[in-house]
Amino acid sequence: MNDNIICLWDRLKETKKPIILYGMGDGAQKIMTVLDSLGIKISGFMASDDFVRGHSFAGFEVKRLSDIEREFKDFIILVCFGTSIPQVMDRIKTIAKSHELYAPDVPVIGGGLFDLSYARENKDKLEAVYNRLADEQSRRVFRGWVLYRITGDISYITKNQTEKEELNSFFSLSDDEIYVDLGAYTGDTSEQFIRDVNGKYRHIYALEPDGRNYGKMLKRLENADNFTPVNAGVYYKDCIMQFVQRGGRNSTLIPYEKGHPTDKKIRDIEMKSVDSLLFGGECTYIKMDVEGSEAHAIKGAEHTISVYKPKLNIALYHRTEDIFDLPLKILALNNDYKLYLRQHPYIPAWDMNLYCI
Repeated sequence: MNDNIICLWDRLKETKKPIILYGMGDGAQKIMTVLDSLGIKISGFMASDDFVRGHSFAGFEVKRLSDIEREFKDFIILVCFGTSIPQVMDRIKTIAKSHELYAPDVPVIGGGLFDLSYARENKDKLEAVYNRLADEQSRRVFRGWVLYRITGDISYITKNQTEKEELNSFFSLSDDEIYVDLGAYTGDTSEQFIRDVNGKYRHIYALEPDGRNYGKMLKRLENADNFTPVNAGVYYKDCIMQFVQRGGRNSTLIPYEKGHPTDKKIRDIEMKSVDSLLFGGECTYIKMDVEGSEAHAIKGAEHTISVYKPKLNIALYHRTEDIFDLPLKILALNNDYKLYLRQHPYIPAWDMNLYCI
């Protein structure tokens, strides 16, 4: 690792500039927690003009950028939210041209920071994955991703992002697919799959644990043929767990305890492994976007992956260790895979996917 790289957290510890957080909500709270643990003070919050409207957050009045510019001569901006909206991404890039701006990398799920010391500690694993990437674009994405996570500099990721249509150059689907959609949400990804194969496929299995999302999926795909919806989460074994139902893409599992919690958003949910779902049979394509449970999903698909070698599309950005842990788990099960890495337009480095063929 280049010794000239400056870790974002070290930069923030040594700066004399005011630190302004851009955005509110869970992302801001996570970043504030890290800053507080490092003894780094913040000076305020800002939001896009349409979102200010007298809001306050963490005891600070939320201001417009123009207000912050009048208050402070020079300052650092930390982006505390994720977006794939082109206009919002363009605004962030425009602000970065005039101000020192970073998008700190904090895990979506779990703990730990991908800082310089973490990269050095896991150098061998990172190099093992890098050396197995199948094309130069994957290697560019990987290098940029590592540098971004250490520095918070968004230019390392934005310059390597590609549109999903680019996948057609190496990730092709046939009219004979058996598709397993893990984290099917409201059915949008299964619906996209049906479009991609022009409605011709053998079967779709779609797992979604959140009850409201599951209901929306049933309605959206009510006319789909050869379609098996399953109101369950994916795990390394079949069991019952407790599930925090939030109705969006951020529903999560919590450890199972006997008894019934009083929080109405928490309920028992059936969990299935891929191998159990398929009764040991074949599938040709698995998509995994399961909010940090990807490692469990891979373990529960050991037979399927090792015997049938289905195409894999795996979200690689939820946990700090996913960048090396998930690819190495896949290769341990089937060393014949070719690995491709792509990030589709997003700030920060979300929608980062591992494609295995």
